[in-house]
Amino acid sequence: MDLQNYGFIPETDSGDEMGIPARITAVHKERYELVCEYGLGYARLKTKEYYNGTEDFPTAGDFVRIDYIPNGDSRIIRTLPRRTFFSRRDPTPGRGEQAVAANFDYVFILQSLNHNFNGKRLERYLTLAWQSGAVPVIVLTKADLTEDASPYLQTAESIAPGVDICAISARNGFGMDRLSRYVQPEKTIVFLGSSGVGKSSLVNALAGEELMSVSEIREEDSRGRHTTTHRQLIMLPNGAMVIDTPGMRELGMWDVSVGLHDAFEDVEEYLGQCRFSDCKHKSEPGCAVRAAIESGDLSPERWESYCKLKSEARFSDDKGAYRRQKQQRNKALAKQIRAKKSRG
Repeated sequence: MDLQNYGFIPETDSGDEMGIPARITAVHKERYELVCEYGLGYARLKTKEYYNGTEDFPTAGDFVRIDYIPNGDSRIIRTLPRRTFFSRRDPTPGRGEQAVAANFDYVFILQSLNHNFNGKRLERYLTLAWQSGAVPVIVLTKADLTEDASPYLQTAESIAPGVDICAISARNGFGMDRLSRYVQPEKTIVFLGSSGVGKSSLVNALAGEELMSVSEIREEDSRGRHTTTHRQLIMLPNGAMVIDTPGMRELGMWDVSVGLHDAFEDVEEYLGQCRFSDCKHKSEPGCAVRAAIESGDLSPERWESYCKLKSEARFSDDKGAYRRQKQQRNKALAKQIRAKKSRG
């Protein structure tokens, strides 16, 4: 089997190392599905290389090197450098960052044109998409459920200027041709969206056959169950690949400095223009941010979203430091209140 059909770029691998290259197609607890020149198979981690902290634990989409074993589980000996990846804080204490998908070209940010549509969530997903290093595409699903998609499109355009936005219906095929430029052989797409948004239906529509089961959603709030139970890479009949993972709903703001800049460029253009370099953007004179909000050039909602995501990123990066800073702020505020009461 030719691994280049799975997006492998030989130039990214020196080729003089032990083992042969493979790509991870699914992640289970301690066992991995993969594809290599010998076809599909399974593998486990080589303990010495991974549990001494010298190698990144592989995830769906990763290219690795393996000691191939024909009649059993091969051994994964190294994770090759990643072009793009999503990450979160590893639930295992002490491991820090954990990748949940790797080596993809596009991020399909999915929201449906019903109760699921949420501008704040779209801002969060867009920040994560830019941070990953891949190209974001906003896909508004279930266009058959609304008579007028223009309000949703306008909101998405205001949040993501310059990003391709596609309204589609997997049920009747509306707008599906807009996605064809991305769904190409050897290209990998990650789906980023909440339950009930129609990820499984979209995979099936792109494949032209039922590759994934579709769960029902509750009509009152448009919520559904996650039908994906493990991280997996799916090869479509035309040679494009899709990564769907239950971990996507748990992604936090882990080190999103690049993503915040790209997703909130309209906000960050005012930073550094204040009269004082240490401006807190609250009541200081000469604050460029407050002036932009008062003039209407910057919406207070956008500024609030930016501050919230940046604060969450600090919390994800160092929970202890974040809590200490919060406690210090609360103590300072309490001290000010007591001082005012004593003067009164």
